[in-house]
Amino acid sequence: MLPSQSAKTPSTPLPYTASPWRLLWDDILLCLRSLWSVPNVIWPLGPHNSGDLDELYPSLGNIGNLGFQVLLSLLQIAFLFSIPVFVVCMVPALWTCIYIGSVLCANKALCDLLLNQGPAVLVSRVPENQLPEHEHEHWVFINGVACGQRWLQKNLDRLGYTFGRKVYGVLNPTTGLVFDLLQCLVQRDFSYATHDVRDAYALIRAALLNPDYTKVVLILHSQGGIEGGLITDWLLDEIPQGLLRKLEIFTFGNAANHFNNPYRALPSRKVDCEHSDLQDTRKKENDNTILHIEHYANSKEFVSVWGVLNFTSMPNRYMGRVFVRPGTGHIFNQHYMDTMFTLGPDRRVLDYNAFMDMEIDVPVPNGASSDPNRRVRVRDLSRLWLYRNGGSPDH
Repeated sequence: MLPSQSAKTPSTPLPYTASPWRLLWDDILLCLRSLWSVPNVIWPLGPHNSGDLDELYPSLGNIGNLGFQVLLSLLQIAFLFSIPVFVVCMVPALWTCIYIGSVLCANKALCDLLLNQGPAVLVSRVPENQLPEHEHEHWVFINGVACGQRWLQKNLDRLGYTFGRKVYGVLNPTTGLVFDLLQCLVQRDFSYATHDVRDAYALIRAALLNPDYTKVVLILHSQGGIEGGLITDWLLDEIPQGLLRKLEIFTFGNAANHFNNPYRALPSRKVDCEHSDLQDTRKKENDNTILHIEHYANSKEFVSVWGVLNFTSMPNRYMGRVFVRPGTGHIFNQHYMDTMFTLGPDRRVLDYNAFMDMEIDVPVPNGASSDPNRRVRVRDLSRLWLYRNGGSPDH
């Protein structure tokens, strides 16, 4: 586990405040350095603990989605390589623009027809009835790249089984894997808010302002982490801090280059989280505007390597605890939910799994001796784990 980042002022600009073009160049270089982890995005291909809810489960719908994404990716790569050919061959600029515009419009129309058709906001089909004790909560999920309506619904249903709550999903529409990745660069380097970012912001803002809700839970995956980071920045600018105390954020394979959560007031004493014990870390986190932020990452998959695991090494870049699972896979249900919140045959979360039972190191204060008998596991520090099967934290 990586502790929440300190609020120490860095000597260099925050990543998202630097020149967008410099950020873009650095991101391209980081992408090249991280290419070794690209095959790990879809590996392993099994098992399918969630059955037909898993994205790689061999159903006709899943095979069709995967096949279309592969074909679309090949066509998009060919399109990107064709643009320099037009320039070298000195094709008139008007025809080049018509060609580019026609391809982009046709690509969007095809994706909207086959992958994104339907409402912009979906809701989990389970549980069928919300328990009375959960009526004061509002759960929202934003999906990652190459998802579409079908897989978003599977993500929401998996979350419904896992946490026993109705979960609303704001569709981050796909335009194909390659174009989705290019959109990630534009969003995180130029702070560009796409239509779904604005939709999600309006939904979360309304929930925070609604007095009927005492808790708003935001779950983010992959590119959804970039969008959630932008939304968090807007909320911190506009929503009263007292209302933001209702918000809890949990991310998986986060692709963002920052995640803000400033102190509500100037700390009364300096606490360096690298040398703080667990109690001091908890006290320091409770001084932040948003009480609970947790990030979950697989250590050898491309998006985590290119996102959260790279930027948590920089002071004041990524607020919130980071739980790292040694392993591969980026797909939400198959590689994150199935390994971290494993379901039993009755589709209830099992009480034990390898990740939650993993022992972790807890930092100790300067000069203090560590207790060799003190065994802390992920389950002891993960707040999200306490929500499984309809449960709730004590505070």
